Amino acid sequence: MEFHEKLQELRKNKGLTQEELAKELFVSRTAISKWESGKGYPNIDSLKEISGFFSVTIDELLSSEELITAAKDENRSNIEKMADLMIGIADIMIIMLILLPLYPKKENDYITAVALFDYTNASSAVNFIYWGLFSALIIIGMVKVFMNYNNIQKGRCAFTSLSFALSIIVILFLTMARIPYAVTVTFLLFIVKEILMFKALRPC
Repeated sequence: MEFHEKLQELRKNKGLTQEELAKELFVSRTAISKWESGKGYPNIDSLKEISGFFSVTIDELLSSEELITAAKDENRSNIEKMADLMIGIADIMIIMLILLPLYPKKENDYITAVALFDYTNASSAVNFIYWGLFSALIIIGMVKVFMNYNNIQKGRCAFTSLSFALSIIVILFLTMARIPYAVTVTFLLFIVKEILMFKALRPC
């Protein structure tokens, strides 16, 4: 008997619904449904909770092969969570485009580099677009960090897609505005996110 069959049997023997078991194990009902359908395994902490709640050993719940698979799944999940967190932090680091002197400002016969606060070469409408795009990316980054910290999966892919789309828009906009230093910073952060996305995360 495989793990998902054992879990179903143990739950039914106690007369519990999936939702009731989820509350006892401090997980979502979706997690219980996933485990009972054989689409995944609990992490080590959840296995300990299951073991204690049903008064069975982990060895009784999982075969050696299933235990190895569960450990691989947990390791993969941890890598994905860390990569997702780093993508959020990369978006927050867009604040550098606001604080660092990356924008050319002509004063008399000299061109100096100033922060966005002091950048007056562009029109107020263009500056408004800068502030809007940068603020949106920073907020997305903060939301992703919050979701990661609270282990919220719903909407993760949507925010990740929005993050990449806005990054591309920022790069194109800064390129058209001919602000090379800001383009370089944004492009490097975008490359970091690309590497994290394609090397560590499952595609959304």
